[in-house]
Amino acid sequence: MTAVSAGNAEHYHWGRDCDGWHLLAADDLSIIEERMSAGATEQRHRHVRARQFFYVLEGEAVLEVDGTPHCLHRGEGLHVPPGAAHQMRNDSGADSRFLVVSAPRSHGDRVAAPADTGA
Repeated sequence: MTAVSAGNAEHYHWGRDCDGWHLLAADDLSIIEERMSAGATEQRHRHVRARQFFYVLEGEAVLEVDGTPHCLHRGEGLHVPPGAAHQMRNDSGADSRFLVVSAPRSHGDRVAAPADTGA
């Protein structure tokens, strides 16, 4: 068994200049460390089965859940239940780093959830 970190985990790029590292990629549990660049926004979506927990390691980020924005700072986290529309964004001028814990894993369980325009 080897200790895992962003330095040796499987890496991927997403969005505009954002990074992710699969720290644990099991069917029943996924832990990803992500770096979100300043001004970046994730696409709003929901998961049918997966529940998620977002925990900010560095900087700050806004996690919108079912239309309510939550500003999370270093050392703060928020649970997103299955089926809840959510979107992470970095409104600050600096990078943010956070953990995304999903049970079961969220890959293959993602459905787009466009913003409610009120129409």
